[in-house]
Amino acid sequence: MKIAKLELFKIPPRWLFLKITTDDGLEGWGEPVVEGRADTVKSAVTEMGDYLIGQDASHIEDIWQTLYRSGFYRGGPVLTSAISGIDQALWDIKGKSLGVPVYDLLGGAVRDKMRVYSWIGGDKAVEAAEHAKQRVAAGYTALKMNATADFEWIDSALKVQEAVERIAAVREAVGNGIGLAVDFHGRLHRGMAKVLAKELEPYKLLFIEEPVLPENNEALLELARHTSTPIATGERLYTRWGFKSLLTSGAVDIIQPDLSHTGGIWEGRKIAAMAEAFDVAVAPHCPLGPLTLASSLQLDFCTPNAFIQEQSLEIHYNQHTDLLDYLVDPTVFKYENGFVARPTKPGLGVEINEARVREAASAGHQWHNPVWRNVDGSITEW
Repeated sequence: MKIAKLELFKIPPRWLFLKITTDDGLEGWGEPVVEGRADTVKSAVTEMGDYLIGQDASHIEDIWQTLYRSGFYRGGPVLTSAISGIDQALWDIKGKSLGVPVYDLLGGAVRDKMRVYSWIGGDKAVEAAEHAKQRVAAGYTALKMNATADFEWIDSALKVQEAVERIAAVREAVGNGIGLAVDFHGRLHRGMAKVLAKELEPYKLLFIEEPVLPENNEALLELARHTSTPIATGERLYTRWGFKSLLTSGAVDIIQPDLSHTGGIWEGRKIAAMAEAFDVAVAPHCPLGPLTLASSLQLDFCTPNAFIQEQSLEIHYNQHTDLLDYLVDPTVFKYENGFVARPTKPGLGVEINEARVREAASAGHQWHNPVWRNVDGSITEW
């Protein structure tokens, strides 16, 4: 089962797929991408191919160690995202070769179904409330929304009021029986994050996500003293070493590793085990495509402290192409009453429509996130 070939497909809306084929014809798929930097990660995967061709595809740990440690410079979003997609594809191959889902190779299932949440949009309070009611009517029991648009380092009481009113309208529209999470998106700096977190206390949020940028995670401990709302972060942290100081700080309640960024499925399982030892929950980050979601679910179903899963169906990024469009059988992600059933097919549990992928790759994409500026012309966080 030697690795014989790697193929990469940059496809709309903003994804990069990897197909690894072995010399005996087994195929595995992964999703190595950094949003807005697909070509950069594509080059990194291609470069890593020099280490991969001819290697035994079943030696996942050794391959991971080689790709991560053989370079003098290691870590970061590009290199670990490249490794992540490779890792996913290798687990897909291993599961298919043995005829079992990946979670069976990582200790077996710990649950029958996994709770998922849906993104909601709407710039105005009435729009957000209406969208929230639509998603609840579709069966979701948990929602997530952005907290704010652009924010200055220190901003006005009016901007805080507008953000609070929008979130309050959603809570009033859906009631306390629906989980409501709010993503700060790293857009707020420490001073304003303290203000907004305190103002949002009455709305009984499921969690507040990335209240500050990951490079300012030392501020989370102070923020935790200002709110009883669970604090979540981790989508921009890479490998277990990136999570080590976060967990030892005691400042977070939920970690959100992204299995297309943090090092893949196996690294994600190690991170989740570390979190369990600190009594911290896991909610994998996943605004990406079907292979990232499939990988995340394989982790969820063998991880006791995983409690909810992000997924990108009808998310605002998925313009013209959506989560299910590249799958042969989209019913594998059928959501019922806010849950997705445990997958039973081998490997990642999904079958990619390769003809559709190849066709889409001929068009590709050039997705980049927008650049935001304050009223004075200075750059601000998107």
